Amino acid sequence: MKKQNYDIAIIGGGVVGTAIARELSRYKADVLLIEKENDVGQGASNSNSGVVHSGFTAPVGSLKADVCMYGNSHFEEICSELDVPYEKTGKLVVAVEEKQIAELYNLQYIGRKNGAELYIVGEDFIEEKEPNISGKAAMYSPNSAITSPYELTIAFAENAHQNGVEISLNTKVVKISKKNSKFSVKTDRGEILADYVINSAGLYSDKIAAFSGEDRYKIYPCRGEYYVLDKNASALMSRLVYPVPPENAGGYGIHLTPTVEGNILIGPSNEYIDSVDNEATTKEVMDKLLKEARDFLPKITRDMVIRSYSGIRSKIVPPEVGGFTDFVIEKSPKYDNFINLIGIESPGLTSAPGIAKYVVEMIDEMEKLREDKDFKKTRKGITKFYELPEEKQKELAEDNPNYREIVCRCENITKQEIIDALNNPLGVQTLKGVKYRARATMGRCQGGYCMARIIKIMQDEFDMDLEDIKLEGNNSNLFAGQAKGWE
Repeated sequence: MKKQNYDIAIIGGGVVGTAIARELSRYKADVLLIEKENDVGQGASNSNSGVVHSGFTAPVGSLKADVCMYGNSHFEEICSELDVPYEKTGKLVVAVEEKQIAELYNLQYIGRKNGAELYIVGEDFIEEKEPNISGKAAMYSPNSAITSPYELTIAFAENAHQNGVEISLNTKVVKISKKNSKFSVKTDRGEILADYVINSAGLYSDKIAAFSGEDRYKIYPCRGEYYVLDKNASALMSRLVYPVPPENAGGYGIHLTPTVEGNILIGPSNEYIDSVDNEATTKEVMDKLLKEARDFLPKITRDMVIRSYSGIRSKIVPPEVGGFTDFVIEKSPKYDNFINLIGIESPGLTSAPGIAKYVVEMIDEMEKLREDKDFKKTRKGITKFYELPEEKQKELAEDNPNYREIVCRCENITKQEIIDALNNPLGVQTLKGVKYRARATMGRCQGGYCMARIIKIMQDEFDMDLEDIKLEGNNSNLFAGQAKGWE
């Protein structure tokens, strides 16, 4: 942290926290974003489905419905401004049994009340659009889309940083108290003072809220496990395919999601767990994922799977109740200038732009923010060499030899892209940081070919010692030292 005094401190560097930081950077204010991990987006923001939802599950008239619909209608524009992938694929919510068709009409009613464009379609439509999918009927949502959740989170943070927001990574908040007219935010890296505190700490938001005297809420972590299919399975489907949501499950059910990179995701499952850090994947759940996915898409085979992972939702509905509830975005009952965001689960990614606008409007009502006319709304990401036209590839390769060397064969990532990823504005230099910025290690071999080459680049181009190279956080060193006699 460069100084001690700030106008606004945001706690939590997920997609919502970084979206708020970017929205605040439109105004003249000293803003600090505090994140306990060594990079932004290390929680649910990098381990969800990357879906831009159309709002048919949010309760009519709820805050969740409002911010979701705002996000859906502005997402393409925001992704364009921030150089983030976006693809309007559409979505089919499929009834595999006749008795589920009535629920499709119920979802359509809710969605249309919220302003979503939705249609009930029959077997012929399903067969025409997705010939490998089986179903009796479906609800079609043409405005559902996909994006890259980790690229978006990084882009929000980089654009906010570009516009003057300070971002403090590896910084854990340990206590917050009132100090005269300001808040004293004590971290493991020192104390900062702020006029406003915005609690966007996700799975830890109940604990941060407790510092403000708000003890009504408890986070119940809910784990969703996923399979990732190889790109050679991408031809099996081109749209989002969901089942009719299970009653009171607290999730949308196991679904099939094409990604902007060309993979297909199976999942997530939905399981309440005891620990917010338990990101395990389990054989029982993974077997269930594959079985239920094949009920929709029988051509899926186990050898198409290249990896599994899990993400954890921050639910405020206890397991004995289940289902969804509205987002909580409110001032602390004790302090108007302490704003808590609690239970921001799905559709949190879609809702992030709307939540950011809502929170900034809350502050504007109290503070009358002044617009910064020098705000830069665009941000340029890393050049993706493989996606360029052949003539542009030749031009870059002639000018820069680093574009001639492929480091990640599965994803066709060049040496220059790895260097650009390590040179990111936030100063993150880890293997996971490279992964989420350049996609290296995300292919079928999962780093088997490229990891050693990335490490060599870190040594040669950035003068990093082996003992300092990390997978992600501070305690994730890859090497303990060098074997005697090895050079």
